[in-house]
Formats: sequence, structure tokens, C-alpha cells
Amino acid sequence: MKNMSKKKKIIILSVMIALLLITGYVNVALNNTISNGATASTSATYANFYTSYRAEREATRAREIQFYDSIIQSSSSSEEAKKEAESNKLALIQQMEKELVTEGIIRGKGYADAVITTSASYVNVFVKVAEITPGEAAQIAAVVSSQLNIDCENIFIISSE
Repeated sequence: MKNMSKKKKIIILSVMIALLLITGYVNVALNNTISNGATASTSATYANFYTSYRAEREATRAREIQFYDSIIQSSSSSEEAKKEAESNKLALIQQMEKELVTEGIIRGKGYADAVITTSASYVNVFVKVAEITPGEAAQIAAVVSSQLNIDCENIFIISSE
């Protein structure tokens, strides 16, 4: 029984590492795209970015939740694996709620759209606006910091229109 528990832990850890790597790759790719300069011809790309990113994020999270549910419902899963899956699922749902609320607050401040990407140590905030003033950036960072409980120096705000 202990071998199955170790296998489940290895599988869970492997999936989480893979998801972390995918998230990191997407963050780097998005940062490189934006840092290479936005032009008028890329406006449609940015408009689609918000929609497509949300769809990808929802699909990935749905798969994660399905994975956790399969561990929780499996009769061959140990109680420890089930508890860990339940804990991870709850943490993911709480993160989803925080991101949704934070994106809503940013949009409520008058911005057309906003998307948040998170990692273990930093947060990227993509805001649909041509340019962000330092005051606006500070206001957005304060919202993100308070909602996601992260230091402002670990928040990166990126404008895109």
C-alpha cells in the first residue's frame, strides 16, 4: 500500500511540476512578445490575448480539478493522497476566486480588461490600456497586493491595447 501512496505522490508532484513549467513558459513567452514592442498591427492580437488566455487558463484548471477529483474518488488512492488532492483542489479554487475578484476590481477602476498570471514568487498583471502612468501602476499594484497578499515589488504591470 505504501508503494501506491509513493506512486500517487510522484504522479501528483510530476503533474504539478509540469503545470508550473507550462505556466512559466507562457509567462516568458508573453513577456518576450510584449517587450519586443506593441504596434498598431498587434492590437487585434492583444484583444484576442485576453479571451484566449482566459480560455486556456480555464481549460488547464478544469483538467487540474478533474485530476484531483479522480484521486479523491479513486478507491485505490490512500487517505493521505486523497487529503492532499482535496487540499490542492481547495487551494486552486481559492486562487481562482482571488484572481477573478482582482481582475474584476481592476476592470471596475475603468480599465477595459485585465488578466493576472501568477507564479510562486511573482504576479504579472496585463491591463488593456495604451499606457499606464506611475500613479495608475501604483493603484493597480495596491489592489493586487491586497487581494493576492504579495509584495508590490513582485508585481509586474504590463499595458497592452
